[in-house]
Amino acid sequence: MKEIVIGCDVAAIELKKHIIEVLEALNIKYEDVGVNSIQDEEMYPNVAERVTRKIMESGYEKEGILLCGTGIGMAIVANKFHGIYAAVCHDIFSAERARLSNDVNVLTMGARVIGPELAKKIVKEWLNLEFKPSSSTAKIEKIKEFEALNFK
Repeated sequence: MKEIVIGCDVAAIELKKHIIEVLEALNIKYEDVGVNSIQDEEMYPNVAERVTRKIMESGYEKEGILLCGTGIGMAIVANKFHGIYAAVCHDIFSAERARLSNDVNVLTMGARVIGPELAKKIVKEWLNLEFKPSSSTAKIEKIKEFEALNFK
């Protein structure tokens, strides 16, 4: 069973609530690392760091969901950490390909880009898929080679 670490900035507090409902309905264990109040002005890079570090500390057993206004900033920050592969997904096909073609372990979305119902469907799609070796495996291995060279 997957375990998720979820976080957001102030722009995505409401969307995070909807995603947590999905996780609970699917009986998926999760850890919410904030933010949880519109008064919390913590910058999204700090939230992304908390999520990615928890994934790394789990030996990459956990996965993450990061939410902000667009999902872009969260993805950029998350991808700065070794072994983290984050993608912005605002449609179901992208969520499918993120998992099956890219073995993404962090899903990011933007609360100012999509509504809660679509976001819930995207999360369900992403959670229900598992990466399996395929024609994409060589591409992922090449990405890991770049990562090894650039993350020292």
